[in-house]
Amino acid sequence: MTDKSKAETVLVVPSYAQGYVDLVRGDKLPDALKKTTKAFRKLLKQMPAKKIDYAYAPGKWTIRQLLQHIIDAERVFAFRALWFARKDGQPLPGFDENSWARTANPSVRDWEDMVQEYKLVRKATELLFKSFGPEELKAIGTSNNAETSVAAWGYICAGHVAHHINIIRQRYLAG
Repeated sequence: MTDKSKAETVLVVPSYAQGYVDLVRGDKLPDALKKTTKAFRKLLKQMPAKKIDYAYAPGKWTIRQLLQHIIDAERVFAFRALWFARKDGQPLPGFDENSWARTANPSVRDWEDMVQEYKLVRKATELLFKSFGPEELKAIGTSNNAETSVAAWGYICAGHVAHHINIIRQRYLAG
């Protein structure tokens, strides 16, 4: 594996994603991804069945919907990283996670299938970022009207999951 620590210092992060990056910034990118993968897989394994379709307040997502959101967002973020790494040059649009959540319909999906899908999507993300060399990690592109570096998308993937682990623990499982 190549030493990517130098390339990882080139982080161009849009303001809307800075909070995600801040959750994992002290780690090297592969470690940040592995750490959040391990923590989220453990949380999913320990998830009480009665909580899967629980929402902590009216209008909030259930944990099942939240898992679908995490899967969808991870795919979008990894695609953006790949697009920028391959230097396509065309800007990418944003995505409306609430619109996606309304149309995804995870309530008809098997929970274990969703957990397995998350594991596979995350493994693909880990392998994708492992495949990037230093120059690819430094590449910058535009999505949702904001410039972002490829390395930042890796940290965003890790931090997004860390953010939702915190939300699940604090708002869905506490008490």
